[in-house]
Amino acid sequence: MRSGYTGSMSFSWFQGRAVLLAWLLIAFSAATSAHAQSQTVPTAPLPVPTPASSLPSMPTPIPVKTIGDVPQPTPAPAQPPSVATPQVPVPTPQSPSNAPAVTPQPPATSPQDSIPAPTTPTEQPIVVPPGLATGTPSAPPAIQAPVQVEMPPPAVTASLPSVPAYDPTVFVPKLRTDELGSTYIPVDSPIYPMALRLYSMGYLDSAFIGLRPWTRRSLLHMLQKSSGEIMADGNEQAVAILAKLNEYLSDEVPGRDFTRGRVYGVESVYTRFLGISGQSLRDSFHLGQTIVNDYGRPYEPGFNNITGFSSVNEMGRFSLYVRGEYQHSPSGAGYSPILSAELSCNDEIPYPGFACSPQDQITTSTFNLNQATIPTGPIAAQNPFRLQEAVLSVHLLGHEISGGKSDAWLGPAMGGAMAWSNNAENIYSFRINRIEPLHIPLVSDLLGPIRYDFFVGSLKGHTDPNSPWVHSEMFSFRPTKNVEIGFQRTVIWGGEGHVPVTLHTFFRSLFSVSDTTASEKASSADPGARFTAFNFSWRLPYISKYVTLYTDSESHDDVTPPSAPRRAAYRPGVYISQFPHLPKLDFRIEGVSTDTSTLRSLDGQFNYWEGEQPQGYTNKGFIMGDWIGREAKGGQAWLTYHLSSNEWIQLEYLNKKTPKDFIPGGTTQNQFKAEVVKRLPHDLELDAWLQYERWKAPVPLANFGEPLQIISPIQNLYLPGPQNDTTIAVQFTWHPKLHTERNLAGR
Repeated sequence: MRSGYTGSMSFSWFQGRAVLLAWLLIAFSAATSAHAQSQTVPTAPLPVPTPASSLPSMPTPIPVKTIGDVPQPTPAPAQPPSVATPQVPVPTPQSPSNAPAVTPQPPATSPQDSIPAPTTPTEQPIVVPPGLATGTPSAPPAIQAPVQVEMPPPAVTASLPSVPAYDPTVFVPKLRTDELGSTYIPVDSPIYPMALRLYSMGYLDSAFIGLRPWTRRSLLHMLQKSSGEIMADGNEQAVAILAKLNEYLSDEVPGRDFTRGRVYGVESVYTRFLGISGQSLRDSFHLGQTIVNDYGRPYEPGFNNITGFSSVNEMGRFSLYVRGEYQHSPSGAGYSPILSAELSCNDEIPYPGFACSPQDQITTSTFNLNQATIPTGPIAAQNPFRLQEAVLSVHLLGHEISGGKSDAWLGPAMGGAMAWSNNAENIYSFRINRIEPLHIPLVSDLLGPIRYDFFVGSLKGHTDPNSPWVHSEMFSFRPTKNVEIGFQRTVIWGGEGHVPVTLHTFFRSLFSVSDTTASEKASSADPGARFTAFNFSWRLPYISKYVTLYTDSESHDDVTPPSAPRRAAYRPGVYISQFPHLPKLDFRIEGVSTDTSTLRSLDGQFNYWEGEQPQGYTNKGFIMGDWIGREAKGGQAWLTYHLSSNEWIQLEYLNKKTPKDFIPGGTTQNQFKAEVVKRLPHDLELDAWLQYERWKAPVPLANFGEPLQIISPIQNLYLPGPQNDTTIAVQFTWHPKLHTERNLAGR
């Protein structure tokens, strides 16, 4: 007897077998019944019967061999002569409607070869052939022609390509989620307000909100981990956001039995018409900005326009994202040479034709005449085509390793990020970004999942020294599902005429943690201008589905802001993602200050500035961190009513004040803004906003050679009295469908 088979089983046991095995048994039983008179059926010998029970006795299933595609009966080994093999009844299976009809015939038996057993109308006896019961060899039985059994045709789905029939014996390996690369989602995308609101509702526990941008697939994995909880809670706002985000990422999930193949095409085409009436501000490093967090795009009073596109290209581990646009701004008045000289001297940069102090000689060189950080007039009209983002990336073990221009937003706030934001144009860099949470044994037991980001590249728009480089490292972890903590470091080093940019100077700046002397700073041993950041976010206990508290901070020449809190700049904030009985309303408020309480914070020469890098924390004239700038205080507030998950009406207020010890006379800036985001038919999106700004920046002009000694508090002002400007913007964005190619799972 074959191992694994029993001699007594209930008929119901056979009914629970797989469908394919049942069809084979039916076909075999029909064939043996139809030709029982012309041949004998070889059977396996049965063991000595066990005592009778309440269940009918069943025979051992007969094993078969496969000849081609036709199952054939396999003769069982002969039993010793001393063992009598009884004739045992077996139920006859019912033939299916599409099987050939079989007429039962009485079997031809020999009295000495079989022992009759009681039968019922639904049972047929199994006959032991001569020789098997007695042990005498006999001629092999004739092989019966197979009975053809028609199987029902498999169902065909018209919307999917034809695939092979399901075979449970074929092992399909599971594709790891980190084997596919994907492009970054730009930080100005409306995807982030939706995802951050979902996070503040108590979901997306694997999200790192202080380390952006995210990739398309990393966001997909966040949603996959949280979708069950979202659907179970039944929060209508959360379910609606989940549906829209899944729709946005639908090209990353081709469907059952398929994996993502190539994804390519135009992701968006957009144009923005922007008009400004009145004198605007465009001086990120000194007086302020009328438009913030806009990639350093040009704008001046009058008509401005940007028109561009973005494309997504993904294939296996590789991805390419390109976003380019035409930019237009009219000509502008700019600053007078006297005002430019005063601001330049305040930055400790000699200005051509002026002396910054009575002891200095008049600068004759024209090297710093046109500085990107000072909008000296007249300003010509601009019509460039610019690559906003252009990054080629390969995915390797949960990392995106890339080169080109890509976004960075290193902080949990919405209005700005102390370490890095999109206030300035992106830099060309080499980047290694751990885009999926990493679990390190023992370490993650204490710190939780971990992410990190590193990039290094060159800065543009610097003239003193020219073309320095910058590197940034950030490390974030989540000790609990409601808490995220991050540490970041930025170092600006090198530059023509100061320190050569080499691998040696790069590693020296990367690992430098000790204090430096004045002589070291002025030499080629200068490790660079070092800035550190610390941030955290916390979904508050008991109200974690409503309120998120967060803080971003930055310090200069300190190991980390918590080590010297009085010398640090801060941006704290609170976000209320929904209100009881008002689920479509949310509110966010943030304060910000780079005017620390120490004596180091004077003349704007501390945060975002250093003596050897006087044009500081800028790229092409705009601060790369928080738009608040150097030595200033202010804040922002947003009240948003959501028409749907991806449509809203938003009111915003912005305030900024710069003290007199930095900008003579000080500055004040107030903005009121109303914005509407509405989805239109044919995959169109409308983003329209109206902004009114009122500001004061008198800037009394200084005596020649004495920039901080005011000639008169009334005369020789930059722009006396309050100023105001109004900005109207309308942007249309078309989101066409991407092209996708699917792969069969496991191929």
